[in-house]
Amino acid sequence: MAHSGSVLSRAENFIWLTARVLEQRRFEHDFLDGDPSAVETALDAYRNADGGYGHALEPDLRGPVSQPLHTAAAVRVLDAIGRCAGQRVERIGRYLTAVSTPDGALPAVHPSLRGYPAAPWIPVVDVPPSDLLATGPVVGTLHRNSVWHAWLFRATDYCWHTVETLDKTHPYEVRAALTFLDGVPDRPRAEAAAGRLGTLVREQLLVVTDPDRTERFPLPDGYAPGEHHYVTDFATAPDSLARRWFSDAELDRCLDHLLSRQEEDGGWDINWRRWAPGTALEGRPLVTLEALHTLRAYGRL
Repeated sequence: MAHSGSVLSRAENFIWLTARVLEQRRFEHDFLDGDPSAVETALDAYRNADGGYGHALEPDLRGPVSQPLHTAAAVRVLDAIGRCAGQRVERIGRYLTAVSTPDGALPAVHPSLRGYPAAPWIPVVDVPPSDLLATGPVVGTLHRNSVWHAWLFRATDYCWHTVETLDKTHPYEVRAALTFLDGVPDRPRAEAAAGRLGTLVREQLLVVTDPDRTERFPLPDGYAPGEHHYVTDFATAPDSLARRWFSDAELDRCLDHLLSRQEEDGGWDINWRRWAPGTALEGRPLVTLEALHTLRAYGRL
């Protein structure tokens, strides 16, 4: 245990109290020098025979079937433990190829979800369009791990085209674009695209730069009350391309704000809409891990 009362020790208590086994194992690996194989074993419980991941790995999509957003979450976990390679990724690549849209990208939601519970804002359609929300994080993370897979060629082209032509966007799409840009090999092109994206984010007031004045930042259509995104949601680490979008003062204010949002029980809360009892319970340890990683990256733990 960390020393009593610290940000980390309180978060650790919350994780043991509340989190799924996967998030417990991730915390153990990330902050207590735990075994990456234990994380992978926990993640395997979500893996299906088709190589994709299901079983509410992303809490807002329920049911057993593999989904692109679950699989994107699995890729992020494998990346965090240094296991985003080899046969695991081969299996994932086969799944991604099988569920891709005609332009080689991923839909946010595959129609196999129909009939299982899902958040009311997640539409299930028969022929879903390509979506940067699912595609960007997978492509960026695979590139960052120097993965070679045939699926990546057209998916990468899709991401470049989508990111470079974005005009009206919203925070979750921006975060997906950033994960792509932070991982893709062509750094000069990524830096140029990130510069343009940062301008859009500021012009459209998609990021709260002053947490004392959230009322100056309108919520995007369909977002829940309080579902704001702060500097720390985009510039999650000093080496992120989004770090250049913000002044030191803006970053410091939002790091203070992130610290202040730790709850009495030691965890952070979700700010999106609660639609079922389990989703908030499972979502909180996920946002708690994110908060801890960001605070550690900036030397605030």
